[in-house]
Amino acid sequence: MSEVATWIRQSDEPLFAQFHARHPDVRIANARRTSVDLADAQGVMITGGPDIALQFHNEPPRDPWLIRDAEPERDAWEFAAVRFACEHRLPLLCICKGVQVLNVALGGTLLVDIPEHDAPEMKSANVQPLRHASGVRHRFEMVNSSHHQALDRVAAALEVEAWHAGDGIIEQVRLRDYPWGIGVQFHPERDLAYASLFDDFFAQLSRRSPSR
Repeated sequence: MSEVATWIRQSDEPLFAQFHARHPDVRIANARRTSVDLADAQGVMITGGPDIALQFHNEPPRDPWLIRDAEPERDAWEFAAVRFACEHRLPLLCICKGVQVLNVALGGTLLVDIPEHDAPEMKSANVQPLRHASGVRHRFEMVNSSHHQALDRVAAALEVEAWHAGDGIIEQVRLRDYPWGIGVQFHPERDLAYASLFDDFFAQLSRRSPSR
């Protein structure tokens, strides 16, 4: 059985469960619930949550008072998990806050407050149009949107795959020269239309093992 190390907030567990159920050979190790040994993981998933705490930013944000509901303990675990995954070249899926953690962990910066990406009607409805770079494997023309922060300076290790078609906010990245690593600013756990992304991630687990 393969194991995914992650931190999933309680309210999101039923959403992720609908995708995990398609892969009964995968165990989800949720660090919110119990201690997780990253050395046991064949993949890492960083999920949505509150803003990254100020002390984890590479550069002090211009407007630090705009950071909301930070959880430094969770941040510490997630930054360690991303760095472990990258060091051991594990499959890595980063969602919403997760793509922000990925970018900051690799040296990038964030816009700490952006307009018009967190309206209630956008939370689950796929109404946000994207434009894509060429050759993108996971291409979603319309996505949901529920975030008030976004990537600013993109880490050198990341390649941008998709942007909001209107304001250019970065919505999808991948790790360069890496077996499998994708970050999305939207919430694929909220709609089965994104099943192909999860299926691809889970399929990688049996093909990779951590180098110890």
